[in-house]
Amino acid sequence: MRRVTLGVDSRTQSTKVLAVDVEAGEEVAEGRASHTGADVQDPRDWWNALVAATRQMSLDGLDVAGLAVGGQQHGLVTLDASAEPVRHAPLWNNVASAADAERLNRLADFPEAVGSLLVASITIAKLAHLARTAPGDLDRSAAICLPHDYLNLRLTGELATDRGEASGSGWWSPAEGRIRRDLLALAVGEAATERLRLPEVRGPEEIAGRLTREAAAELGLPVGIPVGPGSGDNPMAAVGIGAEVGEAVVSLGTSGVAYAVSERPSADESGEVAGFADATGRFLPLACMLNCTRVVDVIAAMFGMPLPKALDRAAMMTPGAGGLVMLPYLGGERTPNLPRATGSLSGVTASNATLDHLVRAALDGVAAGIAYCLDALSRVGVAPRELTLVGGGARHPAWRQAIADATGLPVSVRAGAEHVARGAAIQVAAIVRGETVASLAAARRPAVTAEVAPRPEFREAFQLDVRRRMILDLKAFAAAEPAAPTTGV
Repeated sequence: MRRVTLGVDSRTQSTKVLAVDVEAGEEVAEGRASHTGADVQDPRDWWNALVAATRQMSLDGLDVAGLAVGGQQHGLVTLDASAEPVRHAPLWNNVASAADAERLNRLADFPEAVGSLLVASITIAKLAHLARTAPGDLDRSAAICLPHDYLNLRLTGELATDRGEASGSGWWSPAEGRIRRDLLALAVGEAATERLRLPEVRGPEEIAGRLTREAAAELGLPVGIPVGPGSGDNPMAAVGIGAEVGEAVVSLGTSGVAYAVSERPSADESGEVAGFADATGRFLPLACMLNCTRVVDVIAAMFGMPLPKALDRAAMMTPGAGGLVMLPYLGGERTPNLPRATGSLSGVTASNATLDHLVRAALDGVAAGIAYCLDALSRVGVAPRELTLVGGGARHPAWRQAIADATGLPVSVRAGAEHVARGAAIQVAAIVRGETVASLAAARRPAVTAEVAPRPEFREAFQLDVRRRMILDLKAFAAAEPAAPTTGV
């Protein structure tokens, strides 16, 4: 029988499972299942989607040797004494905890402590929001974890995580490699801090546990196979493409993320770069936009235009959209940190007030946002010479060229579309083979399938300086406004 490992990619809208040959590294089967896509979700939906996606796969003739999970980062899962969810989980893109993040930042130096200034996305801010708005639910909670940790628990009966996922919690220090319960106490108080159980942080080649009999029966998999520690989606994607030290990776999905593998931990006092760990034992400085490919999706849907056609039409237009400038903050923003911002258009004229100009402005706005994220990374010593694109947006030439033009950097796309799931499969394959995750990821680096050169003559068309001034104005306005605590979630 052909021996494979399974890699899971559990996201906000869907779950994908990929079977990868342990020896050859070839992808041999896959399954998919969808769920709500809302910014507050029932954790049990992720498990049901994992079961459905795994059951959908054709595993005849395959010997499944292990599995691992890559999952959406930052969401807050609260569990009672029976390990059942206390309430639905606010996800990374839920910004209700913005005021709580600001309050915690005034109480401690989070960039120094955990490498990241808190924003609404970070889990500890969501925990503080829960303590403030629903203390009864906090009292009922015996354990807290992140989404991929919850799936590890359902798979193994062990509450376990890895460095990459833990570094997005706001209570674990990548530089020190330890949980900071003193920071947790700022969010929930001393009594809850002493009572709450947290996931154990495992190393890259340590297992989270072994597949339980109950989980194996639901999934249709062998009992007792190893479950890798897994990680967050971005650390897993870095493994999936074999990202090298100093290489910048840009993920174009619902969110837009720019990151690079580093040998050293980072800390950015401005808060625009998160000083995360990666899934190989190194570090992953990262800047994230909440609003990425969905901005063009929304504009296309507004006019009933199929998305591929909208992108094709945008690609035919000159960058700059005839002077039409969009700040694409449709649901607040993380980089720059503007949780209460909304989208805006400026420079509207009689000649550019067309659908094609609007779609192009949306594309340009997101590409300019990626350039902003890369500028932020440069402050912590990441100065890439080229970019690797991953995620759904990487498949379309319009996104590739827009990112190259806006950043002034050459862009590469590598083979395969499911880099998170592939990374998870590589992680557990390394454990099964007795190798390091870093070495196996490097050996299985996908081939380049597309390369795009920047067009320097168009970089000014993205009006990056104009956008930065608009962002500064928004920040000044936000600072002058009292931060009204939100109670949604």
